[in-house]
Amino acid sequence: MGRSAVVIELIEDSSKALFINLAGSIIREIERGRLKPGDRLPGTRALAQSLGVHRNTIDAAYQELILQGWLVAEASRGTFVARDLPDLGVRTWGPPRKSQTSPLTRHSALPPLRFSDGAPDARLMPGVELARAFRRAVSAAGLKRLTGYGDPRGAPPLRSALARYLEAERGLTIDADDLLVTRGSQMALFLVAGAALQPGEAIAVEDPGYPLAWKAFRAAGARVVSAPVDAQGLDIDRFEQLLDQEPGVRAVYVTPHHQYPTTVTLGAGRRLRLLEIARRRDLILIEDDYDHEYRFEGRPVLPLAARALADDRVVHIGSVSKLLAPALRIGYATGHPDLIARMTDLREAIDRQGDIPLEHALAKLIEEGDLGRHARKARKIYEHRRDLLAAEITAQLGDAVAFDSPAGGLALWLKVAPSIDAAAWAEAAERVGLLLSHGGQLRLDQSRPANAFRLGFASLDDAELRRAVKLLRAARLA
Repeated sequence: MGRSAVVIELIEDSSKALFINLAGSIIREIERGRLKPGDRLPGTRALAQSLGVHRNTIDAAYQELILQGWLVAEASRGTFVARDLPDLGVRTWGPPRKSQTSPLTRHSALPPLRFSDGAPDARLMPGVELARAFRRAVSAAGLKRLTGYGDPRGAPPLRSALARYLEAERGLTIDADDLLVTRGSQMALFLVAGAALQPGEAIAVEDPGYPLAWKAFRAAGARVVSAPVDAQGLDIDRFEQLLDQEPGVRAVYVTPHHQYPTTVTLGAGRRLRLLEIARRRDLILIEDDYDHEYRFEGRPVLPLAARALADDRVVHIGSVSKLLAPALRIGYATGHPDLIARMTDLREAIDRQGDIPLEHALAKLIEEGDLGRHARKARKIYEHRRDLLAAEITAQLGDAVAFDSPAGGLALWLKVAPSIDAAAWAEAAERVGLLLSHGGQLRLDQSRPANAFRLGFASLDDAELRRAVKLLRAARLA
């Protein structure tokens, strides 16, 4: 069990957010050797009291360092310094030894900025409302629900609240029994792969696309094959050609609302053709509607599942994490009853139930309108950040890049000029303190490189966005 008695000094810089200052202070203690690999960090409550700051600030700093690989969170145990970092020993008063600093020279003294893949800003989360709902869930009355195991499909109040929410927001005509609550959409992807595919069977995925979905499908023993994406989303003509060439394809995975990573919306004609092809060829259609709430302009676009017929083998997957914070792992799936039943059986085998108190708390957030109010507030903020990022890119990067401003979602697909290597540019950006994903990391078919960046703008505030673009420009000129 790692020690947690190290006192952490908060070194403040008024030009940066408080959680960034705290993250930088923790990194300094790791580099000095006072915090060693495997050491436990103080709990968020204790450290908040010690430093005289809000507990959310501590949590935000920890989450930032977890994303960067400095820390790891272990369920029911706490937060620890990553064990794969080099043990630098305690730095003495003398000049630093080379062995103390060389393993970490690629990291700046302060946490680098990160363009996420499209994560929300946890700082906007309705923490007060969620904490109140959570307290009610574990109150004396609420504790009666915790005396036994819960339903493997999820807490009934949450499934009922989600069913009403999805009917109002996404046009899905479902009830609570049609829903399976999961620990994030990633679990839902793993479960649908196990329920829908036999080992050796193939699933077609968008390319470029979402690598963590490919990972879930492969974990179920499926073969993952490339279905090309063009400027309008999944190329339906080439998809049907693929089915003729690959008779073993049994399912297709799509992100039609905001295609990952290009952000484009699949048009009505292609949607109808995709449903018809899936119906005619008896394919399982897996729809990942990961950030449906964030539509900034244009008319609402309902999911494929809203158009599906009763016999269509469609599974619709979504996530509440995109509305609140990545650390709150609540996802869900709905669709063909046989598939949902098989997913539930598999879920019970690997994870008997979810986080019941959190599920009850989230049900209250939905029922009392807090989640909807937060979504409306966040949508306005994220639309502003999208516009700010677009303006800064135009001003700072000029002809080196091109992009279409996305109608919705939490990321921008930035195409890089053919004369510039996006992967090399990303490496240069990391050296100056900016982390971002390039298109080569999002390709299944590596023979067709995607020379682009996916820039998640939602998790960065105005000052951070401006600085991030300046760092991207500095990396280009370096």
